[in-house]
Amino acid sequence: MTDLPHRSQTLGTRPALVLVDLSIGFTDPASPLGCECDEVVAINARLLRAFRERGLPVFYTTVCYRNDEQAHVFRDRIPDLNILTPGSRWVDIDSRLAPAQDEHVIEKHHASGFFGTTLASELEAAGTNSVVVTGLTTSGCVRATAVDALQHDYPTFVVSDAVGDRNLEAHAANLHDLNAKYAEVLDAAALLAMLPARVMP
Repeated sequence: MTDLPHRSQTLGTRPALVLVDLSIGFTDPASPLGCECDEVVAINARLLRAFRERGLPVFYTTVCYRNDEQAHVFRDRIPDLNILTPGSRWVDIDSRLAPAQDEHVIEKHHASGFFGTTLASELEAAGTNSVVVTGLTTSGCVRATAVDALQHDYPTFVVSDAVGDRNLEAHAANLHDLNAKYAEVLDAAALLAMLPARVMP
């Protein structure tokens, strides 16, 4: 069966970059949740510089559990999530992508960066008119965040070489599905070429 016809979306004048779970727990292969993703981190660093140079909004998410009740069903299904606790290095954003002082790191407990968080209200307050999603992992938290961005009525863009997954088949299948239904999937070079040329006020 073929994909449904779909129209291309417009990036807009004030896109926000949402870096999903680029914490040490996911970027360090020593973590049970991590994988080899140096190239993904490097491309995110390029995107981050470009958004900062233009004064565009940047948000990070990290998974962190402060008590046993938070997302207890999810954690029971994936026990390795239990390493993501306050004070653990695993919840810190990878130093190669360290947030600037005015960039907010949003704690989450489930897959989507929107579910049970302030992300939607912060995007609105920042005057966002589209959302660019990057990070880890493609088949999990990236997908969930991108779908929810669309469900909050934002044109949504997923940067194919700025996301990664432990399962390469799942990575490819989810990028295909996201592009078919929920988001524009494009590489970093194409996304950078679409960004506003001048620094935003």
